[in-house]
Amino acid sequence: MKLPGNMQSMMKQAQEMQRRMQEEVAQIRVEASAGGGMVSIKMDGHKNVVGVKIDPEAAGDVEMLQDMVMAACNEAAKRADDEARNRMGGMLGGMGLPPGMF
Repeated sequence: MKLPGNMQSMMKQAQEMQRRMQEEVAQIRVEASAGGGMVSIKMDGHKNVVGVKIDPEAAGDVEMLQDMVMAACNEAAKRADDEARNRMGGMLGGMGLPPGMF
């Protein structure tokens, strides 16, 4: 189906913006820790864990270690979301979208 020229141009712009947004998200790196730094998690913008650091002292109490890993992962995911939202807000700010869409 052939779209009118203006609509086709807008679709191309939207696709290009989506590609740039995905590139921006892929570049995001965040780090969060729990237990006073005993557990540290590094995560990318797609929320893949790319690094884990555990202080050997934390290994003694398995339940506490599990809680710290979970807390650090949750905080890293929140930070990744916040960073993505900040970057996308900057890219989309000039489009006139309603607040809160991104």
